[in-house]
Amino acid sequence: MYDTYEFPQTGYVRLKQIIAPYGPIPVSKSTWWAGVKDGRFPKPRKLGSRVTVWKADEIRALYETDSQN
Repeated sequence: MYDTYEFPQTGYVRLKQIIAPYGPIPVSKSTWWAGVKDGRFPKPRKLGSRVTVWKADEIRALYETDSQN
């Protein structure tokens, strides 16, 4: 199981750090992007033409809120 203490509190994270099998969100890449498109998941930020990131605190809030329900 994923240890939530390894997930950063602040900063930016890449998709590989967010979704399964390495991240705390148990969805596939295509499900993640569909969720971003329809607003279920946070919008990414582009740091460059090939670098897409998300704010770690937004991702943490997503799975901590979900685990409390």
